[in-house]
Amino acid sequence: MASFLRGRQAGMQNDLSANILPGSFVPDDRARYGINSQISCIAYEPVQSLLAIGTNESKFGSGRIYVYGQIRVQKLLVPTRSTSFVDVQFCANRLVSLDIKNEVMIWDLDTGKRITSFRAPGIVASMLTDPMLDWCFLGMQSGEICAYDLDRERISSFRLPNFWSEKDPKARAVALVSMQLHPRDIGKLLIAYTHGVAVYSFKQNVPNRFFEYEVPPGAPGGSCQVVESMRKPKVTHALWHPTGTFVLTAHDDGSLVFWDAKDGRVVMARTLYDINIDQPVPNPGASSPKHPYVRIAWCCKQNPEDSGLLIAGGQKFDEPSNGLTFIDLGVTPNYATSSWQVLSDYLKGKRQNTLETPIGVEVANFFLVPRLSPHFAGAQDPIAVMALLSSGEISTLSFPSGYPISPTNQLHPSVSFAHPFATKFAVTTLDRGRWLGMVENRSQGEPLLKGGAEAPRPRRRFEGRTIIQVAHADSTVRIWDVGHGDEIENPSQLQVDVARALDRYEDVNVTAMTLAPATGEFAVGTSRGEVIIYRWGGNQYFGKTQAQHIDPNPGGITDISTRTEPSLKSGLQPLSLYEMMQGPVSAMRASDAGFIAVGSENGFISIIDLRGPSVMFQASMTQFVKQEKRSSFFKSRSSVSASKEWPVVVEFGVMTLDEDKYSSICCFVGTNLGKVITFKVLPSGGGYNATLAGVAHLNDRVVSICPIVADSGKPALATGHAVAGLREGKHVNGLLVVVTQSEVRIFKPATAKGASKSFDDYLCDAAAVTEFELHGMALVGVFGDRVARAFSLPGLKEIGSAPLSMMDGSRGSSSVVTEDGEVFCWTGPSELAILQVWGTGKEMGNTADKLINPELEIPPRPTISNVQWISGTQYVSPMDLDLLIGGPDRPASKRMISAAAAMERNAQAGPSSPGYSGTGSQEGWGEYLTRQLNERTEKLNIMNDSLDSAADTSQRWADDVSKYVNQQKRNIILGGITSKFS
Repeated sequence: MASFLRGRQAGMQNDLSANILPGSFVPDDRARYGINSQISCIAYEPVQSLLAIGTNESKFGSGRIYVYGQIRVQKLLVPTRSTSFVDVQFCANRLVSLDIKNEVMIWDLDTGKRITSFRAPGIVASMLTDPMLDWCFLGMQSGEICAYDLDRERISSFRLPNFWSEKDPKARAVALVSMQLHPRDIGKLLIAYTHGVAVYSFKQNVPNRFFEYEVPPGAPGGSCQVVESMRKPKVTHALWHPTGTFVLTAHDDGSLVFWDAKDGRVVMARTLYDINIDQPVPNPGASSPKHPYVRIAWCCKQNPEDSGLLIAGGQKFDEPSNGLTFIDLGVTPNYATSSWQVLSDYLKGKRQNTLETPIGVEVANFFLVPRLSPHFAGAQDPIAVMALLSSGEISTLSFPSGYPISPTNQLHPSVSFAHPFATKFAVTTLDRGRWLGMVENRSQGEPLLKGGAEAPRPRRRFEGRTIIQVAHADSTVRIWDVGHGDEIENPSQLQVDVARALDRYEDVNVTAMTLAPATGEFAVGTSRGEVIIYRWGGNQYFGKTQAQHIDPNPGGITDISTRTEPSLKSGLQPLSLYEMMQGPVSAMRASDAGFIAVGSENGFISIIDLRGPSVMFQASMTQFVKQEKRSSFFKSRSSVSASKEWPVVVEFGVMTLDEDKYSSICCFVGTNLGKVITFKVLPSGGGYNATLAGVAHLNDRVVSICPIVADSGKPALATGHAVAGLREGKHVNGLLVVVTQSEVRIFKPATAKGASKSFDDYLCDAAAVTEFELHGMALVGVFGDRVARAFSLPGLKEIGSAPLSMMDGSRGSSSVVTEDGEVFCWTGPSELAILQVWGTGKEMGNTADKLINPELEIPPRPTISNVQWISGTQYVSPMDLDLLIGGPDRPASKRMISAAAAMERNAQAGPSSPGYSGTGSQEGWGEYLTRQLNERTEKLNIMNDSLDSAADTSQRWADDVSKYVNQQKRNIILGGITSKFS
């Protein structure tokens, strides 16, 4: 009976929700976009071209690992228990992670499942893997090192003690800092302790070199303070030169010390500012405290001899810039033929520049993006560097120039939520045909992520696309298709730069956005009352930087088409700037009929006609305040409410108002005090004007205004088709479904009472009239108790409810409900959840995307040169290392088995086949290693025999010459004697 009465009161004859059963409201948890918590670590794999991001545990959820490939390829790795990830590393098509609880996990990248895990026997200070090894080295805080067999999934008996404690038993609190394998000789391990550095030889099973930095009395050191005593600054970092010629150690006093890797002498000690800081000076400068070194990478070009240092930290405290420092060292001198001075001059560097990061935050870490090679500690020929900021955001810079790289169409949309943080979003259902044509043409470098392949998804071509507009802290807005769990035909992103359009790069905060559903016109409102209007088109200033000054025009509209981005050839171009200047823009709506309505927090409403463009209407909310008269014995005059009122929701529609005999374009404005103001937009001369049609009064803040057709419940929006029907005299019998925080009302505008229902126990944050395909229409709302509810139309009876446990309750008012039943809500500072309320209760699963291309092979690891090998350097291959670490009882690894199988196939193919080795087809991996050792010994013996043979030949030649000379002397003497007798 209540449903019948509400239908009669609202003027709606049909039950639009009759075919929707109570069990139909079962939301599907369809997708997540963004990063769930603070980013803690990043890894890049250049062979497969994949990016992994690990996060910390927080109140918004457990730490996770996100792996991204090209376009929309992604995989989510979720641990079985809550934890925070400390490090992630790619290793031979696997992902190895270390968490804060010292648990190491190995992940299958294609399935997204954990292969195995183990708890380290202590607190892990450093984890080391190599793409050519099946071993994961774990350096404990105590200084001990153990190895885990990634192939056989078991801990090895291999153990290394704290070598520095053995060297100096008197040293106290010697902790391990870092580890790094020699870039060319895999048989050497650089181990950094707090007190010094050791080079361990796997072949000899002993440390064969120690480095200990001492600042003599009278030397400034890194702190630039002269102290008349010996100092030993603690080590914070240690790394190899790309060719292993030098060793670099960084210290807690700001020193950078370069060592000769062969004899252990100091070649150069310096800071970012001074050189030769380990030498006593008579008149030192003022001391200057510096930031500690956060991370250091010794980068190199394709030629590893051409290198440079990328450093985070080390700057003086009083410097305004706190970005990354790059010291270009140039080509390494020939060690064998260069003097000590030449080597020292090389380490001074050719040039030094700073890679700027956002002001006000420090660099917490950085991660290089190599072009092709995973070797040289992931620092060979990098094209970009990703800086992780102390705020948890990411900043990507080109290398070595340091220009900012936008993540638009370079990285997965989820990464952009922290690049920098997303601040606001809006959602529009855009015409599919229009969206397919909106592919921007922008000049940008090669894609950073090219790996992976998307899994096939179902096609749902004939519907609107759900387009999200996300505003970021750097005043950029990115626009892209979130999809419906289907194939996304146009996965590209659009970008607009609001700061450039305003020609102001400070105090630019986006407060409102709107996208026209069919025309694609876009508008952005700011906190200073500006409205920027964008329209799709080409850029006549492409490749040019226009510096044209535009005078302020408060209250008017200014042409800003010259403020286009020089790199954008075609896309959303700035068209006009409306300087409303009446406080922050609080509400906006763009209509396909060519109008944009704008509301501001100072209580003004403006309607812009885009045909000019021109401001066709502007008014203050104070003009529509209803004066309520109160009678009293002491006071008989009326009083006006002093509460401030401003627009919070704006919508356009086409319908017949009250007793009108015709339909018209209407603009509905909802305020924070519960008023719904209706304007009629009518033709006037060569343009349009807006007149007040009436004001309806509701209880409190308006959340949603949905114009619908009374008979079907379909949206009665001001589309091009609906407006065209007005010329033919078509009537639209429309109603408004208005939702406030505490009630919902269905009425015929502008002033009818209609039917209503109150929410007694909860407040509504977002709502919309949605369509359940082939079943009917219903009102869906998101409420403050983190529950989504559906109500029938027009009866307003609750159909069903579902908890939104993933939603961040503090940001519930930012939630959005779309007309096709999708709910967008924040789950944390930088992650959105997308649910389809008319579902079957599906939990969010992992994607079926493929990350690994098995045809891509890891390039061979760089090795020592022939000269080094001949001179006596012991070469250790990965298989040798397997034998040295795993012992003789270790079963053959999958890598060995595959290598032996390849050799067997080559042997069976015959001598004519490439790679034929001439060995028997039954040769096992042990025999293979033995044969390799024998062949190497034979080659050495052959070389020794050749040298011995050359020496013997030379000796015989010298003997022959000596005999010939003696014979000639004898002949001369005998000849002289004979002549005397003749």
